Amino acid sequence: MRRRAADFRRPLRARRFPNAFWWVLCGVAVLLFIYTLSRGTQIESRPVIATRYRHDRVMEGLNITEEMLSPNSVTRQISDQIALAKAFVVIAKESNNLQFAWELSAQIRNSQILLSNAATRRPLTTRESETAIRDMALVLYQAQLLHYDSATMIMRHKAKIQSLEEQMSSVSEKSSKYGQIAAEEVPKSLYCLGIQLTSEWFRHPNLQRKLKDRKIDMKVKDNNLYHFCVFSDNILATSVVVNSTALSSNNPDKVVFHLVTDEINYAAMKAWFSMNSFRGVTVEVQKFEDFKWLNASYVPVLKQLQDSETQSYYFSGNSDDGRTPIKFRNPKYLSMLNHLRFYIPEVFPALKKVVFLDDDVVVQKDLSGLFSIDLNGNVNGAVETCMETFHRYHKYLNYSHPLIRSHFDPDACGWAFGMNVFDLVQWRNRNVTGIYHYWQERNVDRTLWKLGTLPPGLLTFYGLTEPLEPSWHVLGLGYTTVDPHLIEKGAVLHYNGNSKPWLKIGMEKYKPLWEKFIDYTHPLLQRCNFH
Repeated sequence: MRRRAADFRRPLRARRFPNAFWWVLCGVAVLLFIYTLSRGTQIESRPVIATRYRHDRVMEGLNITEEMLSPNSVTRQISDQIALAKAFVVIAKESNNLQFAWELSAQIRNSQILLSNAATRRPLTTRESETAIRDMALVLYQAQLLHYDSATMIMRHKAKIQSLEEQMSSVSEKSSKYGQIAAEEVPKSLYCLGIQLTSEWFRHPNLQRKLKDRKIDMKVKDNNLYHFCVFSDNILATSVVVNSTALSSNNPDKVVFHLVTDEINYAAMKAWFSMNSFRGVTVEVQKFEDFKWLNASYVPVLKQLQDSETQSYYFSGNSDDGRTPIKFRNPKYLSMLNHLRFYIPEVFPALKKVVFLDDDVVVQKDLSGLFSIDLNGNVNGAVETCMETFHRYHKYLNYSHPLIRSHFDPDACGWAFGMNVFDLVQWRNRNVTGIYHYWQERNVDRTLWKLGTLPPGLLTFYGLTEPLEPSWHVLGLGYTTVDPHLIEKGAVLHYNGNSKPWLKIGMEKYKPLWEKFIDYTHPLLQRCNFH
């Protein structure tokens, strides 16, 4: 038999073995590679697990104070829930849903106890905080289902605020009314003092002789002295002004006080200043009823004050159905003593410069420097009060009236009566009293301003007022709180407002500044129960 050629022979089986081996080897290598990758992934993930674990531990042990500073504060979230829940409690009670109000209150207590424990005993854990937030959220969700939402709350609160505002307005009006009534009343002790002094004046002629023996005629006309004027029917208040000025003066013998009162208190005023000495201060007492020039033909306001309609306006307030606040109807504005400040040149024809003081002031610095101040050709030296917008002209005058609107700047700075330096020479040259008459005659119907002497004063001295350094005149001790540093530096302290220091409604913290100039051991003061 012929053999096949060598090229056509089948390969041996032993030659297939190496191919199978390599295939197995490759498979093993792939498995090893996969195994190695999986091992590496496990090794690399272990630090992450450890890090998360440590982070949770830190959060669970975090102090509540530090946690509150975090932007993701759990404590703050719980506090906000408590605040919202408290608002819902109020609404639930108003809706008579007492059961739900109790549930809200119970959840509020639980959350508050949790925060209290976290702050004082142990740290706040994540599990506790999540439980508290979830429980409170469920209760708040129930409130939302009951329509205790923001819109409802806003409407209810608006209604409540409106009701409270109406109550506050009513109480404020009553307080103002009763305060005004209290301010208008004369204390029994002051009334008693006037009676006692009048009796002393007529019972003891030696008091009248003592007053005549003082020979003050030359001093009251000497322009080289320091002249002060006070128009008042309050004996004790005027005494405090004179006494405090005398005790604060460097040269009391050069101080002259010109006091003007009414017929009723004339004898009592003379008796008091006759039996008491004030460090050599000269005191002159007059009554305005003796001024022959003071009559309705010359003084427009006197004619207005005698008008029955005007008196009804101030005393009854029925002319405008109560629209005008009670402070605008104070009967003190019917007193001529309140309007004499516009006639100072007529009252003191021989004087060239005078300092006007209200009877509700206390002097605690030497005032002689006022007489050397250059008023730069102006008539009135006064402390301005326009540091606040309230004290500008538009707050005192009716700018809807064309006469006011065309003559005065609404933002012009206001100033205060109570301590004023008047150049009487310039006053006469400028005919300031005539300016005052002009405006008074045009306010017969009270359409330019409502009350008082300050509005006509602002009109009369418009463009004629020289601003003084604020420490000369400190205001507000009769109605508000004043900076203690201003009081300490102030030359004249003014108890403007209803809370006068001689009244029970006076501000207690400022009364000692006034009372230290009263000698409560005086027999007449003890007899009238001053204390």
